[in-house]
Amino acid sequence: MYDAPGTDRSGTKGTGMKFVQLMRPKHWTKNVFLFAALTFGQKLTEPAAVGRAVGGFICFCLAASAVYIFNDIIDREADRLHPEKRNRPIAAGSVPVASAAVASALCAAAALIASLVLGWSFALVVLAYIVLVILYTLVLKKVMILDCVVISTGFCLRAIAGATVVGVFISPWLVVCTFALCLFLAFTKRRAELTQLREDSEPFRKALAGYTPELLAHMVNVTSGLAVVCFLLYAMDERTLRLFGTSDLVYTTPLVLYCVFRFSASMQKGRFSDPVQLILTDWPFQIGLVLWVVACVGIVYSGRLGIHLSSI
Repeated sequence: MYDAPGTDRSGTKGTGMKFVQLMRPKHWTKNVFLFAALTFGQKLTEPAAVGRAVGGFICFCLAASAVYIFNDIIDREADRLHPEKRNRPIAAGSVPVASAAVASALCAAAALIASLVLGWSFALVVLAYIVLVILYTLVLKKVMILDCVVISTGFCLRAIAGATVVGVFISPWLVVCTFALCLFLAFTKRRAELTQLREDSEPFRKALAGYTPELLAHMVNVTSGLAVVCFLLYAMDERTLRLFGTSDLVYTTPLVLYCVFRFSASMQKGRFSDPVQLILTDWPFQIGLVLWVVACVGIVYSGRLGIHLSSI
């Protein structure tokens, strides 16, 4: 049977769509961590700060796409062993390696040039992110535990970049919370990969050889608990109280626990193979997340009006 005109084995249509798929736009959702500082730094009502945060988000999307493409070039043989990743454009053979390399370089250059417009400090964070992920792709992803630590560090760089670009202080507790939360996400992803690939896990990703379902379950439990505790410490921190005039963020803990438990259960049951897939398609989790965001925004900005849950 012949493929229909304008289609290829990866299921995308036209050269433009192949390159869009190559950039992994769905994974740009990871860059929403840049908006954490905008929200908790009480800058949402300032158009200039919002504009800079959006600019920073775009820069990180370009930077992320650059390293995603680079990763797909390096991992194209291993990706062909994966039931889903084998459909990526480079692994499927629908985008030549040379063309992908040019696209990666263009995205990286655009990200760095645009980030310079937003400031040298922000540009350095973007550069650090690109270098870190390149090292991860070439070496660090092969080392058990360190692979997940590097992934989590990349998310912390996003949060730091968000604070840098809007010019606000970022609480150490918030950074540690981000790190612990993203370790939790990384370990749940490794757990899903073990479940999905089984005997093919080591050929696909060398670091998986050192993990066991029991070990990953323990790591998931520890990191999820650590993330919740760090969030509570941030909510009750003296500086948080001075900044917001309230410690009412602690009352969002039930929503935090629901989202963490829902995510963990769904991933460990094998319902999803990737955290991004869960976030974009699991509506109970989405509802919990949206409610938490709305609650946080309400609490952070209600302090200016003198409205606190503790006084009701």
